[in-house]
Amino acid sequence: MIRLVESFFVKSAVEPSDYPASAYPEFAFAGKSNVGKSTLINLLTNHHQLAKTSSHPGKTRLLNFFLTRYKDEEQNQGFIQLTDLPGYGFAEVSQSEQEKWRKMINKYLEQRTQLRAMILLVDIRHSADKKDIQMLEMLRLRKIRHCVVATKSDKIPKTRIHKTVQILAKELGLGDVPVFPVSSLNNTGFEALLGWVHKLSLEP
Repeated sequence: MIRLVESFFVKSAVEPSDYPASAYPEFAFAGKSNVGKSTLINLLTNHHQLAKTSSHPGKTRLLNFFLTRYKDEEQNQGFIQLTDLPGYGFAEVSQSEQEKWRKMINKYLEQRTQLRAMILLVDIRHSADKKDIQMLEMLRLRKIRHCVVATKSDKIPKTRIHKTVQILAKELGLGDVPVFPVSSLNNTGFEALLGWVHKLSLEP
């Protein structure tokens, strides 16, 4: 288990030439607009103003990079970088704007060599969405490691969480890809996710 003990915003970017130089393993957060990517980053880092959140979908329109320092149980420390991607599937954004976002994300996935894995957020209350399935297919084609975070697990009975996750995993075609049900309200599920991130960050 690790704790993210210090985090700060590095910069926003659109083009690869503007990405921050980094030798640290990077983990990106993707998902539909307003699924809670910025909120999850803030909860993981225990820094509630780090990533800008909004009740209005489409708030994140750039690639936002954050650097965080962690400590493990033995007080060893290291660094990982987090990237908040623009949400997809927001109907009120023009087609041309959505196309810009799509190209920006594609370039990031193609050219960001530091990217260690993608964290895809979905709402546990809803069936698999075709846009999430498309994103997962893209990650598989590019051989990018990934996990799924099922948010809002407090909105369904505890006794239904395991079964709901199983159904969602089947609908998304996840196979052995891990799914982490989390609740920002109850502050649950984050330890398992951080453990997964830490394990991948230590790989050569």
